[in-house]
Amino acid sequence: MLRIINVSKKIKNFSLNNVSLNVDKGDYFILSGISGAGKTMLLEIIAGLVKPDHGEIFLHGRNITREQIRNRSIGLVYQNPTLFSHLTVYENIAYPLKSKKLNKKEIDILVKQLASDTEISHLLHRNITNLSGGEVQRVTIARTLATKPGCLLLDEPLSFLDVQLKRGISSLLRKLNQNGQTIVHVTHDYEEAIAMANKIAILENGTIVQTGTLDEVFKNPRSEFAANFIGIKNFYKVILADAGNDVLLKKIEISGKEIRLLSAETSGSQGYAIIPADHISISHSPLEATTLNNFRGTVRDIIPAKLGFEIIVNTGFDVFVNLSRQTLEEMHLEIGNEIWIHFDAASVKFIKN
Repeated sequence: MLRIINVSKKIKNFSLNNVSLNVDKGDYFILSGISGAGKTMLLEIIAGLVKPDHGEIFLHGRNITREQIRNRSIGLVYQNPTLFSHLTVYENIAYPLKSKKLNKKEIDILVKQLASDTEISHLLHRNITNLSGGEVQRVTIARTLATKPGCLLLDEPLSFLDVQLKRGISSLLRKLNQNGQTIVHVTHDYEEAIAMANKIAILENGTIVQTGTLDEVFKNPRSEFAANFIGIKNFYKVILADAGNDVLLKKIEISGKEIRLLSAETSGSQGYAIIPADHISISHSPLEATTLNNFRGTVRDIIPAKLGFEIIVNTGFDVFVNLSRQTLEEMHLEIGNEIWIHFDAASVKFIKN
């Protein structure tokens, strides 16, 4: 439905470099990356606010690269809503409909339908200055939908909302998508991406570093940047080697430490190893088990996390471990303690480069 082919744009010291994406009809497509990666610039190129230096953009098979904004069937919602403060909610939603030369009855029917869809029917005669942040965002979305966009572009639409308001707008966006609206949503929050998207692309320094379904990207990150961005800490560039007669048993080396793992890939394969932080256990002494990787290390830091604590253990290389508060207290762990970490060979995941 939306195809972006080798789009490039240079502005001052920043360049968007040969970006290509395919967004299918009905997708909820997340475009993610840190601030300054080029996400907003790409949205503005799609919307027609910025002209690319090179590349092409197709919507429904039609080349819209040089089309005027009003002819693109693209809607763009910024993180800071841009409503007319001197108009009511009704008048704001009706504004883009007036240019279509519809009569008053047709406009009234459409405004009320859009208000119902975005759950703001009770606000239609309110002034914009008397609305909450979440209500303003709903009005902005309703006004944008009035143009019947083939693709709705959202630039950090939840970033300035509190937790409760985010929940309401997230629910609205999911409902719109479930009703068939194709959405491309920019965010730097990977948890937001998990909750909303069926596909994702990660942008780094103006370049797409990975794209695919959530499972493909979150379970198989293809770069250190992608892994770090989605919260995977134990991510290492390695070379696979045989570790015995078992065809699946392999070994890798990280900072001089030999780690055993199971992989069907051939010896000599280059790629990345992931050790899930919640698959690693900690003790005050080594464990005797042939399936375990055992390493002695020093607790370098203890960081409060959403579900307990994140422990950074230096074993010659840093290893991140997730622990519950109960385990931390029972072990009396403190920064500087010497401990042992353990994880099964089956817990280590190898991703071929």
